[in-house]
Amino acid sequence: MTTSTPVLADIHCHLSFPEFDADREQVIERLREAGVGLLIDPGTCAESSRRSIGLAGRYDFIYANVGLHPSEVTAPPTPEMYEELETLARSEKVVGIGEIGLDYHWPDHHPEAQQEAFREMLRMATRLDLPVVIHCRDAWPDMLRILGEKRSSALRGAMHCFSGDIEMAQRSIELGLKLSIPGIVTYKKSNLPEVVQAVGLNDLLSETDAPYLAPVPKRGKRNEPAFVAHTVRKIADLRPESFEKVAEALLQNARKLFAIA
Repeated sequence: MTTSTPVLADIHCHLSFPEFDADREQVIERLREAGVGLLIDPGTCAESSRRSIGLAGRYDFIYANVGLHPSEVTAPPTPEMYEELETLARSEKVVGIGEIGLDYHWPDHHPEAQQEAFREMLRMATRLDLPVVIHCRDAWPDMLRILGEKRSSALRGAMHCFSGDIEMAQRSIELGLKLSIPGIVTYKKSNLPEVVQAVGLNDLLSETDAPYLAPVPKRGKRNEPAFVAHTVRKIADLRPESFEKVAEALLQNARKLFAIA
């Protein structure tokens, strides 16, 4: 990577997931070649959070989040589970609480248990003074209601894999959250181009959500962090700023939010 190459940020990549077990070192080599200089690996439960922390400990540019994904919440978590997650969240190189949130997409979802877990993870983030990384799928009314309850607190963080409309975007920003833009912005039927053009550059972040949701021209393949370059390029194409300025702003937005020097 030359000094003139913009440094890219992928603030949400499940690089510690089993999908990368066979070739993780090669994936890391490719992301370095693509210019990715900051990567955050989020946890979805205690076990995956431990994997995220372990991966972050091996690379200076990788950081971890500790979280409890709503799909993991089929019953109210035990106090012991929360204690384990909070202990993990105090680990070195943990920079946020996430992936947390609400997901009502599947027929067998458990909204009451999800809401209780979401509130508790928000309280944990407040205790630890960490930003949150939020997953929301088919649950915007409850999501905004719960976040509105926390409005007077020091709530800050990112709406991970944001795919809402302009109204949802503006409400999220009002609540103190940035919009993390995934490869969906490159899809023909996506409404994200309109959102990216309507909000301020300081309100945006970049992510892959790898191994999911690969951007065009890689759509249909396993996503990987090197592909964040396509997402950043698309964001820049939609805005008046240059690619270099957009990449630098997205990087600095991430560093500031997650307190990464």
